[in-house]
Amino acid sequence: MNTTTTPDLSAIGTKHRALWASGDYPAVAADLIPDLGATLVEAAGVTAGQRVLDIGAGTGNAAIPAALTGADVVASDLTPELLAAGERIAAGRGAHLQWVEADAHALPFETGEFDTVLSCVGIMFAPFHESSSAELLRVCRPGGTIGLLSWTPEGFVGRLFATMKPFAPAPPPGASPAPLWGSEDHLRTLFGDGVRELRAQRRTTSFAVSDSPEAFREWWKQNYGPTIAVYRGLDADRAAELDAAFLRMLEETRSDGAWEAEFLLVTAIRA
Repeated sequence: MNTTTTPDLSAIGTKHRALWASGDYPAVAADLIPDLGATLVEAAGVTAGQRVLDIGAGTGNAAIPAALTGADVVASDLTPELLAAGERIAAGRGAHLQWVEADAHALPFETGEFDTVLSCVGIMFAPFHESSSAELLRVCRPGGTIGLLSWTPEGFVGRLFATMKPFAPAPPPGASPAPLWGSEDHLRTLFGDGVRELRAQRRTTSFAVSDSPEAFREWWKQNYGPTIAVYRGLDADRAAELDAAFLRMLEETRSDGAWEAEFLLVTAIRA
């Protein structure tokens, strides 16, 4: 008998919207990854006149630089609060693009609609990787470009999630850890023969919000939705245990007063 349970994407989406709306993700994007969107846009070769989709766009870290090239850009994200913040940022930078609320597991776009499909630390957080990667492939035209920038499992953000995992609720059945998108082998498995010429580079960026591990821990607790969500579910004793584990991780990963965060930069051609 088949006992596979179909995930309730509506309920999961509601939970994820609340998670990313908590804290201050615009500050997270501005403080931690101000240049990574432009790095991805350059690597993907976005140019004027292209039809471009940014999946999990957040506040437009990649979508806005793409629009500033003259491309016709759609920024999609599950969380309307982030889209609204992105619209304000785009207006301040003179960027014109479309903002669309959308779940990466079921994108509301036509098959082959886009010349380039991007995601800068966005689609990696959609929990069902097979579904979201299939949607990414579907909306990219044959011969189009796919550009991804994802945190690696071994890097700072991967270690952060590994530190929080014992304290977090169990993920929904069938969900995969977000940092797997930072594994080249995982992406090659997800995309299979749907892409060709897949190229991957490991790079790092520096997190220099504070040179104090204690202060940096508090910054994550105040601003980053996934961290806020984990702490919210803990009693005082468990929160103290996570505080101690978090601090150890930060002390172990600090170098010259900052933290290096590894990411995987991937480009591929849609087969």
